[in-house]
Amino acid sequence: MTTGTETGWTPPAETGWTPPTETERLLREAGASGDTGAVLEALSRCRLHVMVARLHADAPGYIAPFPSQHDPVTGRMCVPVLTSGMLPPWHPEWVFRRTTLTELAGRWPDNRWRLGVNLTTLGAFTLDARPRNRRAWPAADERSAGPPAGTLLTDGNGPLHGPVAHGLAVGAHLAVHNGLVWNRLGTAYADYATDRAWLRNPWGVENRADHRQTLDALMATRLIGRTHESVLRIRCALADRLGRTPSLQEWSEGVAVALGRRGTPAGDLAEADEALRRVARYEERFRADGVLAPDGRIDTLSAFDHGRAVNVVRMGLGARYCDPQEAERAVVRIGGLARRTYRSWEEFSLGYALTRMIMFGDGDDAEERYAQSLTQHRVLTQDPTSPYRNIPWS
Repeated sequence: MTTGTETGWTPPAETGWTPPTETERLLREAGASGDTGAVLEALSRCRLHVMVARLHADAPGYIAPFPSQHDPVTGRMCVPVLTSGMLPPWHPEWVFRRTTLTELAGRWPDNRWRLGVNLTTLGAFTLDARPRNRRAWPAADERSAGPPAGTLLTDGNGPLHGPVAHGLAVGAHLAVHNGLVWNRLGTAYADYATDRAWLRNPWGVENRADHRQTLDALMATRLIGRTHESVLRIRCALADRLGRTPSLQEWSEGVAVALGRRGTPAGDLAEADEALRRVARYEERFRADGVLAPDGRIDTLSAFDHGRAVNVVRMGLGARYCDPQEAERAVVRIGGLARRTYRSWEEFSLGYALTRMIMFGDGDDAEERYAQSLTQHRVLTQDPTSPYRNIPWS
């Protein structure tokens, strides 16, 4: 093991500080070990950020130089980077972009400077960044799997209870999918450029007006499959009339009758019949995998639009298309809409999972998507730290 003295590792001060996320906890443990290899491995798995003026970030082709800052403990000049859990509060004109150890090593501005991680916070530390030190940084990135995806990440300093936390938890599926903290309304969702790129494609959002329009459509659940939602509503009406869930044959006949009365074209009738059979097929898979009760059913796909709406709010905040107050109001409203539509987190989560399978078709990646969806549902409904286990639905 290489010791801290040999590597220039300066550990965080001994305090009662609690790291806000698992990322900072693992980083602190690596630093306490005095093993530079462990520190670099932990850093390679972090989302590292550098601050840049929004004016520069919006300039086409502009590559901002790395910022510099004096370490208040040692007085040494550093290139400051922040982990996701240590980003400062939202500011309209100062934004953050992601970087990596590889990029830092390739663009390092001064051999006398050190790498300063989370400077001016209780989790601050610095590392030597001489050429011989930096040669190890790209190798650490190559060995690492990068920031975790498919993991439930919680910010201990973010909302954990109450209406804001409930609303943010509605968006937890996509946060887990992207390996991002579920309960943060702050300066970035992923990072400034990524937030804007994810809004541009697939949402077509490039300004505040676009953002508001897209958010309104998601809140009104206008972007889920209307044919699938229609056949689910017909099944609900049949169930109310029969006092039980209709059989597949009864459901299919009921859809044909209901749509026939509306003068639905034959092609649309065939599409509706295919839609209900796809729903029934995935519901049966959910039952076989033990996440849907033998007599259970999924009555609406609204969860998918509600869940995506929360993430569009968070991306919009990161892209500076809304401010924190607007974002918080929107998140609370979305949570209320979901609560009025479903009866539990389990119902909501299955509605999200089913819609995800339906929306993206039965292509070559369908089995992988199903496995992801099932894992996300189980993590969110079974992990003791999940908001679905700790925030009451109603």
